[in-house]
Amino acid sequence: MEHRRAFSRLAAPAAAAAAALLALTTACTAGTVQGRPGASGLRDPYFPKAGNGGYQIEHYDLDLDYDPAGGELNATAVITARAEQGLSSFNLDLSGLEVEGVTVQGEGARFNRIGRELTVRPAEDLKKGEVFRTEIDYRGKPKPITDADGAEEGWITTEDGAVGVGEPIGSMAWFPGNHHPSDKATYDITLTVPKGYEAVSNGELKSRTDTADGRTEFAWHSPEPMASYLATAAIGKFKVTTGRTPSGVALYEAVTPGEAAASAPALARLPEIVEWGSRRFGPYPFGTAGAIVLPAETLTYALETQTKPVFSGAPDEKLVLHETAHQWFGDSVSPKSWKDMWLNEGFATYAEWLWSEDHGGTTAQQYFDAFLAGDTAVDKDADSDWDAFPPADPPKAKDISENPVYYRGAMVLQRIRQEVGDEKFFALLRGWAQDHRYGNASTAEFTAYAERTTGHDLKKVWDVWLYGEGRPK
Repeated sequence: MEHRRAFSRLAAPAAAAAAALLALTTACTAGTVQGRPGASGLRDPYFPKAGNGGYQIEHYDLDLDYDPAGGELNATAVITARAEQGLSSFNLDLSGLEVEGVTVQGEGARFNRIGRELTVRPAEDLKKGEVFRTEIDYRGKPKPITDADGAEEGWITTEDGAVGVGEPIGSMAWFPGNHHPSDKATYDITLTVPKGYEAVSNGELKSRTDTADGRTEFAWHSPEPMASYLATAAIGKFKVTTGRTPSGVALYEAVTPGEAAASAPALARLPEIVEWGSRRFGPYPFGTAGAIVLPAETLTYALETQTKPVFSGAPDEKLVLHETAHQWFGDSVSPKSWKDMWLNEGFATYAEWLWSEDHGGTTAQQYFDAFLAGDTAVDKDADSDWDAFPPADPPKAKDISENPVYYRGAMVLQRIRQEVGDEKFFALLRGWAQDHRYGNASTAEFTAYAERTTGHDLKKVWDVWLYGEGRPK
């Protein structure tokens, strides 16, 4: 993500939720399974009610029919998951929208709504290890979720359509799910819109079909695992261009016509950026790359939605580079919790420094020195509060996208480079991306990996730069 944001905590009336869950699950299904309710949150350090326990989702199949004129969404979500315990009930995160019916394993299931929690009780308890299919029919006018700083995520209407964006918890505004980055899944997202509109999502466009009632159906497929906050659905009168990078990665760009001319210079560098990243960080992790450019001021940030980052207005080269770098760091290798956000943003910021260095501009060391000296002639943010807190330990939820996570996070990487030298450092970047490809990783896993693969004791780097209070020296 770019344009540092503050995030609100995900609030839920815990006592009311507990009472409702007790009422829903007092009777056990007869038989030998004797499941218990799955947890209604994963106790993330900043968003404790985000996500749900007791299962892992393997695949989302979302069928979304959207009317831009009325703002009405008519949808079905089919979720394939694996029970990690015997389950008498389980929760899904969903904000707003009316649930019309739920089935589990083809049988009608009881359900209840408390705040942003949809509690589902199957007709029969689910066994540990059982792969089960839940189908949810829902509809309504999806709405944004407003963060503490006034920024909006979730479902945002535009001049001629809408966009779904989800970091950190906004995807629950347009589809039910296990909305925590630790539960990644594959996706099929089908978008049906009036004829004349384009509908864009993650992954590959498998088909585009005109229906008998004057609408167009776009079927998108994401075969690589994706955290739900990286899912997107963008609907508008986009200008679409396609192509391939020199190494064969498919490109798909959807640009609001009014932003096409201003976007062209930066997007023209996208093939080169993908190829450069593949050399520096290892093979590009997905089958497609691209961009979605919305009307200016639709959002107050850009977001690294998987395979097709979302930009609000025409991006510059630096922003395209940053969000594309996230495809390795954040998208393919995703954080285990929101406390690990620096593994996304510190790495993408360092990629900016490295791109500049590799193209004859300011070097990573010069950026590092400029931040230490507060030299705004090198970077306008060099005198910012980059030292306000340790990047691996943001004080509150609103701080996970603040300057220390980006800039001091990047400085951590430069300190490793100083300690181990270029050969081992760049092998570390490539190895980290490759060895954790399509998975999740924590800060503790990164620090252990860095020491093991470089053979260096980096405790002072961690103590001073990653976890230390105050301004490092």
